[in-house]
Amino acid sequence: MSFKDMESVAQAMVVPGKGILAADESSPTIKKRFDLIDTKSTEESRRTYREMLFTTPGLADYISGVILYDETLRQKTADGVLFPALLANMGVIPGIKVDTGAKDLAAFPGEKITEGLDGLRERLAEYHEMGARFAKWRAVITIGDGIPSDFCLQANSHALARYAALCQEAAIVPIVEPEVLMDGKHTLAACEEVTNRALTLVFAALAEHRVHLPAIVLKPNMVISGSECADRAGPREVAEATVRCLAAQVPAEVPGIAFLSGGQSAEQATEHLGIMNTMGPHPWKLSFSYGRALQAPALAAWQGQDERLGDGQQALIKRARLNGLASSGGYTNDMESAA
Repeated sequence: MSFKDMESVAQAMVVPGKGILAADESSPTIKKRFDLIDTKSTEESRRTYREMLFTTPGLADYISGVILYDETLRQKTADGVLFPALLANMGVIPGIKVDTGAKDLAAFPGEKITEGLDGLRERLAEYHEMGARFAKWRAVITIGDGIPSDFCLQANSHALARYAALCQEAAIVPIVEPEVLMDGKHTLAACEEVTNRALTLVFAALAEHRVHLPAIVLKPNMVISGSECADRAGPREVAEATVRCLAAQVPAEVPGIAFLSGGQSAEQATEHLGIMNTMGPHPWKLSFSYGRALQAPALAAWQGQDERLGDGQQALIKRARLNGLASSGGYTNDMESAA
C-alpha cells in the first residue's frame, strides 16, 4: 500500500457523519465492564458481545472503522465469519490496538510509559495480513503535583512516533493517541497547558521519525476540567479551548482528529463534539473514536442476556447516529430525548 492508499484510508476514517467505534478493551478491562452488568467474562461472552455490536443494523451508516483487540481480530461470528471480514464487507474499516499497555515510568512516580514496541514490526505484518488497515497506540499523561514531567512527555512522544513510523512501513494507518487524563482536580486552563505541551512534542517527534502526516489520524483528549475540579468549565468553554489548542498545534496536513471520550458521559462527549463542529471551518475533520461513550448504553441495555441483544443494538445505533450528526455539525441536545 502506497502513501496515497494510506491517505485514502485515513480520509475514510474521518469522513463527515461517521466516526470510529473503539472496541479494543483488553481482557482485564472488559471484565470490569462485564462485572457492572453481572456477566461473566469468557471468550464466548466477549465474542457474543462484540458480535452484537458489529452486526447492529445500520452501523455502517455512522461508523467508519472499528478498533479491535488481538483476541477479537481472530474471532468469528456464530456463522463462522471472521470479524475483520464481516466489517470489511459492511464497508467498515478494521483496525487493531497494538500497544501492550501503560506501565509505571521508572524513577518518575505517578507517571506512565506505554510499552509494546518490541516485536511490533512483525505483529503489524501479521495484522495487515489479517485485514487490519489502521492501528492504535495510546499514551497516558496524568496531571498532578509537579507532573507531567518533560521527560514523560518526551518519552511517550518518542514511542508514539516510532509506532507510527512502523505502521506506515507496514501500510497501516496509525491512530496517534496522546491522552491527557481527566482524572484529578485540575482546571480547564491546566488541561489546555498540558495538552499544548504534549501535542508540541508529539508532532516534533513525528517529524523527526519522518511520519507522513496526511496518512495518520490524531486521537487526542478534549481540553476539559478535571473530574474532581470544583469549578468545571461548561460545554462551550470546553469546545472553544479544545479548538484553540488544536489550531495552535495540529498541522493542516493531518486529515482528521477523532476524539477520545476519556471518561465523559455519552451525552457530554456528543455535545462537545457537536459544538466544535459548529465553530468551523477547520483545516481537519473533527470526528470521534469513542469506547465507553458508545458502548456503555449498549452494555446496560444488553445485560448479558441473549433475549436483550436487540436492545443493546438499539442503544448502540442511537449513540452512533447522534455522534454521526455531531461530527457533521447537525446535533442538538433535544435530539437526545427524540432519538
